[in-house]
Amino acid sequence: MTAHIVRIGLRSAASLLAVSALAFLVVAFMPSDPVMIAIRAWNLPVDETTISALRTEWGLDRPFPARYLSWLADFVTGDWGRSFRTGEPVLDEFSSRLPLSLGIGLGGLTLAAFAAIPLGFAAALKPDGVADRLSRLLAITVQAVPAFWLGLVLIWVLGVQLRLISPFSAGIDVMALAGGLVALHSTGMLARVYRRDLIEQTMQPYYRTALAKGLTRRQALWRHGHSSALYALLSAMRSEAGWAIGTTAALEVLFGLPGVSQFLVQSISARDHSVLLAYIMVVAGWMLAMNAGVELAMRRLDPRAAR
Repeated sequence: MTAHIVRIGLRSAASLLAVSALAFLVVAFMPSDPVMIAIRAWNLPVDETTISALRTEWGLDRPFPARYLSWLADFVTGDWGRSFRTGEPVLDEFSSRLPLSLGIGLGGLTLAAFAAIPLGFAAALKPDGVADRLSRLLAITVQAVPAFWLGLVLIWVLGVQLRLISPFSAGIDVMALAGGLVALHSTGMLARVYRRDLIEQTMQPYYRTALAKGLTRRQALWRHGHSSALYALLSAMRSEAGWAIGTTAALEVLFGLPGVSQFLVQSISARDHSVLLAYIMVVAGWMLAMNAGVELAMRRLDPRAAR
């Protein structure tokens, strides 16, 4: 297991290095001059002295490989640059905003996984029953109805009509609603994956043997199908982690939540290069961390992988 963890760590580090190089290349060649953007944002005099000083300070007068290596070394050591728009260190901005974004995204995914297990189990226990139809309806609906639109409807119903929440207050109620929408988006799909694998287990000889020994359908399904179905559910969490990023970003903007995604949206118009690079690296780190966590959990569930 230790050797496997080391391999995952090395693979993740190599992936982050490749992402950083590609992201820096794309951002560096964006059709905008960060020096001119900073001069306008900070109301500095537009003269050759100011422009030359900023380009020298940020290393923009150096060759591209040297600029990338300098940025990478600073990023690894905690210097993520300074935001053109706010004038504050990017690491400080992300440190204050990232917990909220992680709480919504990771909290929503965790809630979805816990809700998908009983829903998927009930659907597999009685195919074409109420739970089965509900999980199918939920999976189809969330794919057809964007979370942004559903959030607007909930703002109107819960905030305007019933006045149960303060939509743009960034309060606990609004954050809980955003996390619930993230969970709603993933619950149906995860439940269907869990259900499908459970039903596949009912075709296996050991399941029929368990029934012949006197176990009820519910007992046999849980004892002999849950581990395999949970393995499939964890595998599906990888793709849902990517969807959670987009859903969280949309909901942060919709509800006015001060997370990293909203900060990114506000920084895009200013071509805030340091913020763009930091966001790409944080998202890449999130995806790699989710993949590593899921892979380790799946390895624990599969006895063959532990050998």
